[in-house]
Amino acid sequence: MTKIEINSAFDSGNIEVLSVEGSEAKLAIRKDRHSDFFQWFHFRVSGGANGLGGRELVLRLTGLNAAAYPGGWTNYRACVSEDRQFWSRAETEWDEKAGGGTLTIRYTPTSDMAWFAYFAPYSIERHHDLVAEAAQAEGVQYRCLGHSIEGQPIDCLEMGLGDRQVWLIARQHPGESMAEWWMEGALECLTDPADPVGRVLRAKCRLHLVPNCNPDGSCRGHLRTNAAGVNLNREWAAPSKERSPEVLAIRDAMDASGLHFAMDIHGDEAIPAVFLAGFEGIPSLKPEQLEGFRRYKAILARRTPDFQTRRGYPVASPGKGNLTMATSQLAERFGGVTMTLEMPFKDHDDLPCAEQGWSPERSKLLGRDCLAALAEWLDE
Repeated sequence: MTKIEINSAFDSGNIEVLSVEGSEAKLAIRKDRHSDFFQWFHFRVSGGANGLGGRELVLRLTGLNAAAYPGGWTNYRACVSEDRQFWSRAETEWDEKAGGGTLTIRYTPTSDMAWFAYFAPYSIERHHDLVAEAAQAEGVQYRCLGHSIEGQPIDCLEMGLGDRQVWLIARQHPGESMAEWWMEGALECLTDPADPVGRVLRAKCRLHLVPNCNPDGSCRGHLRTNAAGVNLNREWAAPSKERSPEVLAIRDAMDASGLHFAMDIHGDEAIPAVFLAGFEGIPSLKPEQLEGFRRYKAILARRTPDFQTRRGYPVASPGKGNLTMATSQLAERFGGVTMTLEMPFKDHDDLPCAEQGWSPERSKLLGRDCLAALAEWLDE
């Protein structure tokens, strides 16, 4: 039987091939460079059809008890696509006792090629297309805030005539690709001259959107870090040109503009829900800040069933907020309302989708819903 071929030598690719026998393979995920973080995978399998029609692929990813978030594997299903446009979910089984923790993916392709990923990838090429298209829209200004360690631009799209400064940033953690799908939905809303939500926000706010804070990690197939192995969302108290020029560039731009509202877009490996995390533990917490955050959560929960408030992270105790993280640092620094939005790698269990789980399409819809909630929040 002809052996399948497995390759990850492409943008955001990540897998190590340990062995292949026929249509079965034993695999491992490569760690982020200069880091012990790993969980993101993205690879291509060819030869599955073998000229005779599809045969079942059996792909075993091993050693996963040592992954960044081993709790993320329970009830997880791998993403798969044969056209790299539509991503569904493959049959997936987790066994923590086999091979140091083994995720077994089973899939029978209808064609000779299939791509597998931890979540639907958002490529650097698609990022450049997103930025180019948005920059051509009326009233949008493009700005390069700085450069990554490896010289990639930190792209920022700005628009709006209002005096309230709104910052939306995504993908500090590059493996959380749903964050840039969210950004695509948000930018489609904001650049559509007929969209009433976009019109209201452009009239009331000056909006600054950074679709990808970590382009180096994205290209390298990292889960959580930049090219230096640094977790950017632990750099906001004291970013540096050497370790975290990406954060330094963004924070300097925020200092120049001011900030009234900010959302940092992420994905969570373990919790099968969409939720918000706040800044309750900052030293200078003001009642109006906390009330503004609670009000935004209530509006978003009313607007979309893809958001909920029962599940989420533990709330920090008073004065114990982590000021190295963007949401807490920005709330402390500017006195505004800031938050971290988390989307699942698995599914949103309150409204599950058997075919796709949480998906790029739902991420994009949530982007518009979050902006619609902001437009309502500003009116109250």
